[in-house]
Amino acid sequence: MIKELQLRLSPQDAYNEQSIRRFIAREYALDERTITCVRTLKRSIDARQRTIFVNLSVRLYINEQPTDAEFPVIDYPQVDGRPEVIVVGAGPGGLFAALRLVELGLRPIVVERGKDVHERKKDLARIRPEQRVDPESNYSFGEGGAGAYSDGKLFTRSKKRGNSDKILQVFCQHGASPSILHDAHPHIGTDKLPRVIENMRNSILRCGGEVHFQTKMTELIVRGNRVEGICCGEREFRGPVILATGHSARDVYRWLASHQVELEAKGLAVGVRLEHPSELIDQLQYHSRQGRGKYLPAAEYSVVQQVEGRGVYSFCMCPGGFVVPAASGPEQIVVNGMSPSNRSGRWSNSGMVVELRPEDVEGDDVLRMLNYQEELERHCWLQGNQKQTAPSQRMADFVNGRLSYDLPASSYAPGLISSPLHFWMPKFVSHRLQEGFKAFGRQKHGFLTNEAIVIGVETRTSSPVRIVRDAATLQHVRLQGLFPCGEGAGYAGGIVSAGVDGERCAEAVAQYLGVVS
Repeated sequence: MIKELQLRLSPQDAYNEQSIRRFIAREYALDERTITCVRTLKRSIDARQRTIFVNLSVRLYINEQPTDAEFPVIDYPQVDGRPEVIVVGAGPGGLFAALRLVELGLRPIVVERGKDVHERKKDLARIRPEQRVDPESNYSFGEGGAGAYSDGKLFTRSKKRGNSDKILQVFCQHGASPSILHDAHPHIGTDKLPRVIENMRNSILRCGGEVHFQTKMTELIVRGNRVEGICCGEREFRGPVILATGHSARDVYRWLASHQVELEAKGLAVGVRLEHPSELIDQLQYHSRQGRGKYLPAAEYSVVQQVEGRGVYSFCMCPGGFVVPAASGPEQIVVNGMSPSNRSGRWSNSGMVVELRPEDVEGDDVLRMLNYQEELERHCWLQGNQKQTAPSQRMADFVNGRLSYDLPASSYAPGLISSPLHFWMPKFVSHRLQEGFKAFGRQKHGFLTNEAIVIGVETRTSSPVRIVRDAATLQHVRLQGLFPCGEGAGYAGGIVSAGVDGERCAEAVAQYLGVVS
């Protein structure tokens, strides 16, 4: 017998499969020995009231075993000798585009300016002692893109763009925990995602595709109104191009703009990283001085407030995580956050950002949002003593316009320097953050505190430009054979939506080449 049940359990009863089995047997008067399998379909935590519940949707198997797999497995075919498609960038947009091309019988040639995930990790480790960033191998550039070492959160609201469930299933096929299929806020973890990415690369290679690291695209090969390939220095790759370079490829945007490739300025959000002790966030979110206790995960939060016509909101919240130096070039300080899979760190952090629209920045240059972003990062670098030490301020001091004379311990490894962010950040941003923090403090008593610190600056929330493409064909509006893709092109916001867009672009290339999917 197979039954689907909707359950509302205490955290202790929902702790693992064995405790769930005991609860079901007790609640439905069943002999626990007859329950052969409990498969979780959906899982979420309801922490709105003082009594915390875990909502579960499960499929219960009584006296029989499941005959279906937990998720479908794709059988990728060999594509040696098939038409070649160039994929620029090995982030989620590029990797999922490449795998979908293989599915469709096309041969992907992936070129990535950075290094593979293992070599890239060595360069990230050098940032702290050397106080500098490798411009080609950092938290933005390299195999896996910005998401590989920035947490691996897989939550998306962009359900209308494509099949996000398939993206999660492909991750599982390549080694991610099946828990991401049913968790309300799925998360792989910075410690586990690199191996998953490596497995995806190996699938591409095993099927006859190519992956080239430390291979930087320098220009498109254009004949008339058609893109025929790319140049990487003196080396050429020929074929239609899926351009999935990520949101930090400023040299690409500048090359496109200088060659009159149609772009448009796009809104983004800028602000700071806000870091609290994780124990404090657990206490606030779970309404208990004991915090999460034994059976609950590190608590998450999401806050948003309108301030003078612009949104102020949390972004990329990392419970039990740490703040990282995410610059992609010299004379920049950029911060981001990440969490390991167990989210067991002493601190929890989130981006706290202010909505910035193109009309908020003077001029009509299509790169004005990029220039604004870049100038703020350089100013932050100057405040940080021209190193990767980040300017920081206690949260309540920031709100009240006071310099912090000392700073608490932090997860940010390169180090912090006390700085009056309220004074030198653009007033458009700092004033709205101050008002937003006051509102969040009223909503969550104890949230606005000098136990928390703000760290500057968070700017890489999304691409500052959009590469204009046709909505039907996904090709650039003027250049045939060019398929702008993912977050860097302005059509995604996170790992899952970038993966979805990568698959859509691969399908559009197949249509362009006359390959029936």
